[in-house]
Amino acid sequence: MADYRFVTIWQLEAPIDEVYRALSQAIFWPVWWKSLLRVEELAPGDAQGIGRVYRYVWKSRLGYRLRFDMQVVRVQPHRLIVGKASGDVQGTGCWRLSQKDDVTRVRYEWQVCTTRRWMNLLAPVARPLFAWNHNTVMQDGAIGLARWLDARLLGTEHE
Repeated sequence: MADYRFVTIWQLEAPIDEVYRALSQAIFWPVWWKSLLRVEELAPGDAQGIGRVYRYVWKSRLGYRLRFDMQVVRVQPHRLIVGKASGDVQGTGCWRLSQKDDVTRVRYEWQVCTTRRWMNLLAPVARPLFAWNHNTVMQDGAIGLARWLDARLLGTEHE
């Protein structure tokens, strides 16, 4: 399996509670995130969302699709959402939110390994393309979330 670690930071001129609400309701992401084809809730979880399981189907700019389930394992309302992924990728995703003045900073850390044979075989040469694809998908998310919230996107960074 090929391992990947991506960090993306979004800066939005929006209240942290609105950003958190949008991110914690993944079932609505396809409305504003154009790279996401489908989200299905498989399990509801508790009142905070811990234990909730979503199935995602993403489309890439490179022509392939990724399908994986994500189970919410940790929540700190308005600050943190952590999930465990299984399927075409396995690993963790972590949304961290902070606010300074009128700007909400969203940091997404995605640490996964690919499970699809073709991706693992191509990883030595295709890694830069997979990274580029991840970054474009995340850029689509930043733009879509800003529009959804009627907020100004002040910038995105990829580490």
